[in-house]
Amino acid sequence: MSSEEQFADAARALGVDLEVCVFPQGTRTAEDAATAVGCHVAQIVKSLVFVVDDDPVVALVGGADRLDERKLAAAAGGTSARRADADEVRSATGYAVGGVPPFGHATPLRCFVDDALLAHDVVWAAAGTPTHVFASEPHALVAAAKAEVAEIRA
Repeated sequence: MSSEEQFADAARALGVDLEVCVFPQGTRTAEDAATAVGCHVAQIVKSLVFVVDDDPVVALVGGADRLDERKLAAAAGGTSARRADADEVRSATGYAVGGVPPFGHATPLRCFVDDALLAHDVVWAAAGTPTHVFASEPHALVAAAKAEVAEIRA
């Protein structure tokens, strides 16, 4: 099963109705994604995997923002956070870096969403690959990801 099909199945299992769009030119970076879908970079959701103490977590931040590792660690109740390496990302989520969706991971992961994403009517996130994305109302995305809202941007 392809990564985009795996994600679509996970979304259906959660009762999330979404339309996955494909952009062959790629949406690997936030800038590429914004250009492809025709939105502001701030509306792009970066799904980042970090390890807080010993536990992998997903952090959702806007495409124009950087994650503050100290804020993420504090939000998760930990003492330190570091970016997961590519093998850790794939092991925890089932997806490769560049295509990690905000939910539907291989293992249940705590998820944190930066509060700035809630200011938009629509945000766009990866749907399993660097060429597949989907649009969502931010609060619906928070619900689907069972995310905790916090200020985690730098």
